[in-house]
Amino acid sequence: MPSTKFAFIEQHHIAPIPADERKGSTKGIFGLWFGVNMLPLTVVTGAVATSVFGLSLEWAILSIILGNVVGGVFMGLHAAQGPRLGVPQMLQARAQFGFSGASIVTLIAMVMFLGFFASNLVVSADSMHEVLPGFHPNVALVGYAVAATCVALIGYRWITRIVTTSGIIVAIMVLLSYVVVLANIDGVAAMNQGTFTIAGFFGMFAVGAVWQLAYAPYVSDYSRYLPVKTGSRPAFWATYLGCVISAIVVMILGALIGPMAVDGNVMGALNEALGGWGIVVLLAFALCAGLGNAANIYSGVLSALSVVDTLFPKIRISASSRIVMTLLYAAAAVFIALAGRDSFLLFFKDFILLLLYALVPWSAINLVDYYLVRHGEYKVADMFRRDGGSYGKWNLAACVSFVIGVIFQLPFMVTTLYTGPLAEQLGFVDVAWVLGLVVSGGIYYVWEKKRTRNNTLQGNRAAVTHAKP
Repeated sequence: MPSTKFAFIEQHHIAPIPADERKGSTKGIFGLWFGVNMLPLTVVTGAVATSVFGLSLEWAILSIILGNVVGGVFMGLHAAQGPRLGVPQMLQARAQFGFSGASIVTLIAMVMFLGFFASNLVVSADSMHEVLPGFHPNVALVGYAVAATCVALIGYRWITRIVTTSGIIVAIMVLLSYVVVLANIDGVAAMNQGTFTIAGFFGMFAVGAVWQLAYAPYVSDYSRYLPVKTGSRPAFWATYLGCVISAIVVMILGALIGPMAVDGNVMGALNEALGGWGIVVLLAFALCAGLGNAANIYSGVLSALSVVDTLFPKIRISASSRIVMTLLYAAAAVFIALAGRDSFLLFFKDFILLLLYALVPWSAINLVDYYLVRHGEYKVADMFRRDGGSYGKWNLAACVSFVIGVIFQLPFMVTTLYTGPLAEQLGFVDVAWVLGLVVSGGIYYVWEKKRTRNNTLQGNRAAVTHAKP
């Protein structure tokens, strides 16, 4: 039962949400995921289409739309699991990888959340510094971290309300930006600055798709609060539409600004293009992004608690554990952000991308298991048994499929930190994530279906033998 002294602080952690406490709504889920993408980082990501890949605006827009639409399908399918199972997204991995095996992918997700939080702190602080040069970015960075941590400590309800509200505010600023920017530049000239290339188009397609896939480890953390009767389809569409629409709208703004950016300073270019409105828009972006960053701490802490629960059986996970872990997690992110405001952060962003590639096979295995192997039928209680119950401590099929999926992507990856040896032969078109999904998901499906069939045959034989007189 919630503490009467701190009733405003969420008392749930990694345990299943009781049916009578699931007060979430699809409207709230849509608002949350609509607000999550209203970030300076989303603008910067969209600018990659025109400033890095050199696409003309029309091709940039098409690649952004298609990438997000396709990637969002996989992300939304994860969200649909929440109402049925009621547990955090990464904890579900115990049903596929086993009680102990799941800690591998959960640890990867935990580090990725940490990286996203640190990156958003830096971009938000830089946005503030852009319009208020006298305000030291490190001070802004720490301030944003404190604000986001407070929201994350209170928990799910406040994260949903604040991210939704800030999303609406920034959406208005984005629409204002479109009006002002298009009224003050030659739109036709901007569209003709770039050109179409296969590598550029599919490169940006991959950026959009992977952007959506990056949210897959988050989504059930919030949809688990939806009543069971909500069903999978409403949970899917609320998450999918909120996340995809907002990402497309903000990324296209970035693509529009991209050709104007000097030395990669996209937010500075936006500030200049907006003229007197720049300070209003960038402050709104910075302030709302700082608060919205709470979602990264919240989900990162749930993943961290899942790992702790696996590795340290004597530690009892509770609401107090979530509070302590939230403070430790935020402190670690601030340290990384302060240390990496310059060149190290560029390295760290690429490191996050590599971690995301590692999570692509997890996504495939999770979706195949949920929709094609078990058809949503799980024993949630077994996910919390130390022996793994019916899922065991290690599932060889999932672990091997995951490793093969990661290895298979390596020759095809395209990042500034690492580019695979076969990427050049494909014109640096990023197909690694597609192969990771297909290979790991395919291997796991064949392996698990065969194992299930063998178990069924053995069970039938045992039943026949037992029935003989």
